Amino acid sequence: MARITILGGTGYAGGHLVAAAAAKGHSVVAYSRTLPEAPVAGVEYRTGDVTDAAVLESAVSGTDVVVSALSPRGKLEGAGLLRAIEEKLAGLARTRGVRFGVVGGAGSLLVAPGGPAVADGDDFPAEITPEADEMGAVLDDLRASDPSLDWFYVSPAGGFGAWAPGEATGTYRLGGDVLLADDNGESFISGADLADAVVTEIETPAHRRARFTVAY
Repeated sequence: MARITILGGTGYAGGHLVAAAAAKGHSVVAYSRTLPEAPVAGVEYRTGDVTDAAVLESAVSGTDVVVSALSPRGKLEGAGLLRAIEEKLAGLARTRGVRFGVVGGAGSLLVAPGGPAVADGDDFPAEITPEADEMGAVLDDLRASDPSLDWFYVSPAGGFGAWAPGEATGTYRLGGDVLLADDNGESFISGADLADAVVTEIETPAHRRARFTVAY
């Protein structure tokens, strides 16, 4: 079983990931600003501020994999802020030989091979564009990182979030840089199934130094 550390472990994506990893018997440490109201049994919860270098140092110590499920919102909102944190985490993970995963967004996915990006579409919500730009920059940094860094970046389907949680089905599709949609043009994935895909990637790596996407 793997030792997995999850940053943003009480958020929507992070919370599902914590639950999925623990259910499969992994040793899980979750970092967040506050403790959860309903902790998952067997998970070690730690509080801390990810803008504190000491917290990042602690997160990459004594673990096999660090997954960032942080979002550029609230205290982490602002151009370049989360990007800098992810870059620090990546550097720490590289020097310690720890695998580094990032849960990003769908905005940087391509609508078709060769582009354009989802976030470049006229119907993409303007209020979400800064988040898409920030997470896209994180992906760019990972792609340009030192080859010794073992990383993966997962982009959920276009319809992903607490507003449409869905259910755990255990059945989904994996793709690369192009948005996956069903026959009706809908792109969706539940929190539970995205988490299952990420834990499966940790258990059986198939996307080293690569981005993948998950959808029904």
